[in-house]
Amino acid sequence: MRRSGLLLLVVPALAVAGCGSSSHPAVIAQVTKTSTQATTATQATTATTTTVLAGTGRPTVALGDMNTPEQFVLGELYDLALSAQGYSVTLSQNIGTTSVSLEAIQQHSLDLFPEYLNVWDDQVVGDPGPFRTERDAYELGQDYANEHDMELLDPTPFSDTPGLAVTQAYAEADGLRTLGGLHLIAPAMTLGAPLPFIQSPTGLPALEAAYGFQPAVTKPVDIGSQYAELRSGTLQVAYVDTTDPQLAEPEFKLLRDPKHILGFGNVVPVTTEAVIAAEGPAFAAIIDQVSALLTTRVMRGLNAEVNIDGETASHVATLFLEENGLLPVTSSSA
Repeated sequence: MRRSGLLLLVVPALAVAGCGSSSHPAVIAQVTKTSTQATTATQATTATTTTVLAGTGRPTVALGDMNTPEQFVLGELYDLALSAQGYSVTLSQNIGTTSVSLEAIQQHSLDLFPEYLNVWDDQVVGDPGPFRTERDAYELGQDYANEHDMELLDPTPFSDTPGLAVTQAYAEADGLRTLGGLHLIAPAMTLGAPLPFIQSPTGLPALEAAYGFQPAVTKPVDIGSQYAELRSGTLQVAYVDTTDPQLAEPEFKLLRDPKHILGFGNVVPVTTEAVIAAEGPAFAAIIDQVSALLTTRVMRGLNAEVNIDGETASHVATLFLEENGLLPVTSSSA
């Protein structure tokens, strides 16, 4: 229903050529050839092509994102890409929790927001899984959305979920690749994680039950301190988010979750069927085009530019879209 649509509509302008008249046939006969040539030349020089951007004349898009650096980047990416195609966009940052965003979109005060698939399935649909595949998780979420006149756009390639990581040296010494290997070393390891993850039935307890390990010590830690503690050795295993920029470094290794206990955290932009109808087919196509570029490697890199390098989300998003041909390169960002 929403997969098509050129991003640009090209409308040929009418060629305008003046043609006089005369009451003297002899004069007309003498200038017929000349007039024809002049008219042809005039048509060639005055015919122009007017490019009408896909969003021109469409209703303003109310876009929101949540209060995290990664969400700020996502909001800017979608905002800038839509604006480049003529859409009028209002971007609201820190729109609140999933329940607040859902209420806003149902009340038509919000048109689009990026959500994580595992959060959608858990908090909106009411089914935390686990799911065998990303497709299963997406179809469940999409079915619910369609039943309530909403639409989940295409999921991003990257998935942002909680996870557990170790240093590369620790992984190599103990042959660790997945969470399943932790049961062999659990009696001698200290695991650090935020208290909510330690206590949540869908957090650490779910991993322990699925993979059969029980750490010797489980220690509450603040998010942000865990990588330093892994380096120092005070932690052997630590809670992480799978798009943390530190995980791009060879020093750390994310342990795979082959049973997908922590779900599929691909971003699924949420909108409504009414918005898609009003904004035209290019609206969803533009969002999907941006989302398709966001691999795990890319998202970690964008997060690093904001979280570590101190760049603004707007600057990072602008450069990324320019590099991928979705924005014209400007002198200020070149």
